[in-house]
Formats: sequence, structure tokens, C-alpha cells
Amino acid sequence: MKARPPAKPSSDFAISEMPDTTPSAEYSKRADSRDAESKRLDRRSVWLGNLKLAAVIVFFVAGAFYVKQHAFSPYWLLIPVLVFFALAVVHDRVIDARQAAKKAAEFYRRGIARIEDRGAGDTGEQFRVADHVYADDLDLFGKGGVFELLCCARTPMGRQTLARWLLAPAPVDEIRQRQQAIDELRSRLDLREDLAITGDDLRSPRQPDWLVEWAESPAALKNPALSVLSTLVALAAIAALVYRGLGGDWIPLLVIIGAASLVASRLRDRVRSLLDAISAAADELALVSALLARIEREPFTAAWLRARAAGLGSSASTPSRSLARLRYLADLANASHNLFVKLIDVPLLYSVQVAFAAESWRRRHGHSVRQWLDALGDLEALVSLSAYAFEHPDDAFPEFLPERVPAIFDAQRIGHPLLPAAHCIRNSVRLGDPAQLLLVSGSNMSGKSTLLRAIGVNVMLAQAGAPVRAARLAMSPVRLGTSIRVTDSLQAGRSGFYAEIVRLRQVMLLTDGGQPVLFLLDELLHGTNSYDRKIGAEGIVRALLERAAIGIVTTHDLALTAIGATAVDGRVRNAHFEDHVEDGAMRFDYLLRDGVVTKSNALELMRSVGLDV
Repeated sequence: MKARPPAKPSSDFAISEMPDTTPSAEYSKRADSRDAESKRLDRRSVWLGNLKLAAVIVFFVAGAFYVKQHAFSPYWLLIPVLVFFALAVVHDRVIDARQAAKKAAEFYRRGIARIEDRGAGDTGEQFRVADHVYADDLDLFGKGGVFELLCCARTPMGRQTLARWLLAPAPVDEIRQRQQAIDELRSRLDLREDLAITGDDLRSPRQPDWLVEWAESPAALKNPALSVLSTLVALAAIAALVYRGLGGDWIPLLVIIGAASLVASRLRDRVRSLLDAISAAADELALVSALLARIEREPFTAAWLRARAAGLGSSASTPSRSLARLRYLADLANASHNLFVKLIDVPLLYSVQVAFAAESWRRRHGHSVRQWLDALGDLEALVSLSAYAFEHPDDAFPEFLPERVPAIFDAQRIGHPLLPAAHCIRNSVRLGDPAQLLLVSGSNMSGKSTLLRAIGVNVMLAQAGAPVRAARLAMSPVRLGTSIRVTDSLQAGRSGFYAEIVRLRQVMLLTDGGQPVLFLLDELLHGTNSYDRKIGAEGIVRALLERAAIGIVTTHDLALTAIGATAVDGRVRNAHFEDHVEDGAMRFDYLLRDGVVTKSNALELMRSVGLDV
């Protein structure tokens, strides 16, 4: 079966050409190819290692023969030495290529794992926001969550940007531009592979803001005269050392060392602070500059991508080269801890020279760093969404309708992206015209909560710019609020009911923002008595409807289904999930039907686990 491109989104753009195979088969083919390449390079590495050993043996045998016989010029001994170094250079390249092939094969295996709904990436736990209005309910972060399904970013900037896109909706114009960019990038497997294997992975990455803060902070070494003076002192020290080597006395060198010590002591704190700021970032700078170098070579046509690429060309030197230069300075700063460098540090003012070079870099490029890192973060986040689009070719881009009150949400065959495709039951849901609220009743385990999460996750993906797990989705831009998995907290001293009403207040406050709200409420007010629950639930629903919100409320309490009968203007519609007993076991088809459920499975479930009721 051939992979189909996703349905065309609301904005007009061409559908990119897709490989003539399924995504899983394409990944498997490429992984096998990279594995074969890795094995071939491994064999070549062994041969080169043996040749290097042979060159060493030839050198020592020839050297011994020369010492005993003097039968040839000693310059002939340079030949095995030169051969050894030439082989060493080639061997290093082969080792790098072999490592890249291994990383590429692993990259495609991770892609297969994502397609097969196996966790294979960053869980995004560091981006979890306490009491966010939908993130925890929709399994955004954590093992097996949405972020892990999507994220392919290598840098903290890319991961942070992707998390930000998922935590808050983008404006519709921005969403449409992201859709165009995803359409262009989703079939560019070579680009995604290159970005995945370029550079070394960061072992303990820092927060992405540190470099921006350093680049935009005030200069620590402001006096240009000190830079000139330190250079002159270093040159004088070299001259004095040469003078001593030619037979002169020690006095000039000692005088210069004394002057250098004076300069170094005056600048010590500022120099050390400056060098410490960049010395720990050599690996991060190497990765960022390598990723930017690859992106700078890629031609783009989508307006969103071209705008980000233009941001990477905002200075005289390309960002990759500029950051590579800073990485070089970071390596020099790290070298200041070397014993030999410490010996020459004072007379040559080594640390001072490096610090002034870093200050000069900050003066030339510091104002551009934020733009560079923002562009890289945006592109990495978009590459993650384009990988998802490629790996799920049947998912459609949503169509965004003009803003209206109440909003419209019209999904055909919508399913949950975190469920395996073979087991994902899809349903169609329409809100806003004519009914603002869908009141879903049903037994325990019948699929009510899964429906809420399916709609919530797809709304989150849609407003981040990604395709959605639906045959078609047309929706107005909305603010999303949920109350699905709200629990008590012993540490915070909150009961489950209190936590729920706090969340409901958050959802209600969303309606004050002027943009339509989509609410998803599971088992509304389930933590209180039935009398208060019915009155409170009806009051909350009426308040949300009067504020032009649309949404879904689920319940297994049939008393709450009366809200549909008492609400005015037909703004509430009842629907339900069914179950039945088959061979003594509960069976669910997870299909949404009109009307109120007519039976409960609580007693059957209790008996099925051995409770005598």
C-alpha cells in the first residue's frame, strides 16, 4: 500500500512529492543501507589500522638496519612516517563516517519506533508547567506522551520551541505558514538525517537562554587601550626571551614578566568570569554551529522557511562560521587549564588575549545571537512536525475557519494520535452549530475520556501547525481548557474536588480573553454528592454556554443528562457510548451514538473482578 499525502490544508499550497512506499518501509530500507555502510567502513577501518601498524614496523626495522649498516640515507626513514600520518588522517575520516552511518541507522530505527507507537525520544519533562490548563490532561509530557512522539530536536532551543508551540496556540496566519513549511519539509529525509547525525549529542545541555544572556550582557573589558597594552606586553616578552636565547641577560625578560603580572592581576576577575562563561559551552557551540551550517546549505521556498533562513544571514559572516569562531575561543579558554599553557599564561598574557578576543566577538555578533538561536529553534521544531507528517501520511492538515461566536469544531473520523492505528476507533464530532455542548454519557471504560483526549490532542496539534489524526477537521481558532485527570495532592493539601473546581475556574477564566473557548470536562464534579453535583454542573455548563464557549462534558451519572433537557435554545445535545456482556466479559465498541445511554456496567465490572455484589 502506498503512502498518501495528507489532505490539503486551508491555505493553498502544493503537496510535496512523497516516496513511493510506506514511511515504515522507507525507514527500514534506509536503516539497512546505513547498517551495511557501517559494516563496510568497519572493515576498511581494520585494514587501515593494520596498514598503520605495518608502517610503524617498517620504520623500526628500517631504523635498526640503518643504525647497523648505514646502507641508505636517513631521510628514507621519513617515508614510513609520512605514510603513517597520511593513513592516520584517512583512518580518522573513516571512523567519523562509520560513526555517522551508525547514528543514521539508529535515527531511522527511532522513526520506526515512533510509527509503531513505541517510545523513542525526549519526554519533555523539563517543560512541564504546574497547573497548566490542558498539558497534563492530554499527556503532553512524560513517557509515551505527545512530546516524545513529535520531538526530533537536537538542541535545547529546538525542544523549548516545540514545547512552547504545544503549550499555547499560534495565530491562524502563523499556523498556515507552518503548514506550508511542513508540506515542503516532510519528504526531505536527507535533511532530517543530516540534522540527526551532525555533531555530537549534548551530555548535559544547559538552558538555551544562557548564550543570549551572555551575548547581550554589557562588556566586561571595555578599555581598548588594555587590549593594545596586553598585545605589546606579550610581544615584548617574546622579544626578551629571544634576546636571552641569543646571549643577553635576564633583566629585560624579568621586567616584562613583572609588567605582565601587573596587567594580569588587574584584569584577573573579569577575565576569569568571561572565560568561564564560554569555556563550558564548547560542545554546545560545536553542535549549534554544525546544525546551522547544514541548514544554511538547504534551499527553501515556503515563506516561513525563507524568513527564518533570511534571519540566519543577518551579519557579515554566516552564523555557523561566527559560532564556530566562538567555539574555537571556548577551546582556547579550556586550554588555559593545561600545565604548559599555565607556564606561559602570565608572560604572554594568554588568558587576557583570549578574553579580549571573546569580547571582540561579542561586540561584533552579540546583537545577532538571539535571532540565530530563535531561527534554529523554530526550524528544529518545524522539522519535528514535518517528521510526524511524513510518518503519518493519512493524517490531515486542519482547515481553519474565520473567527465566529460560538466557534465551530467539525471533525470527521477523529482519533487519538497516541493510540496504535490498528486499535484506534474513530468518531465524528461537531460542535458550535447548532449545539454548543455535547453531553456524553456512558459506562465506565466505554471510551468517554479517550474521546476527550483525542479531541484535545488534535486541537493542540492543529494550533501548533501539525497534521491531525482525522479524515477532516474544520475548526475556528479556540483557546483550549480541560478537566480530565485532576487529582488530589497531599503535598499541596488539596482534595480531588478542590483541585477540580480550581481547574474549572481556570477554564472559566479563559472565556475572559475575547477568543472562543473549547472546553473538555470529564465526569464533571464527580467528587461531591449527587444533589450538589447536579446543581453545580448545570450552573457551570450554563455559564460556559452563555459565554459562547463550546465543548464536551462526559458523565456516567444519568441524572446529569437532564441538563440537555433544561438548557435553552437546543444548545446541548446528548450522545453516548454503549457496552454489552459477551461470554461473561464486558465488550465495548467505542462508537459514539446519539441520545442518552440506557444502562450501566458498574455491577458487571465488579463481578468480573471477583466482587460478590
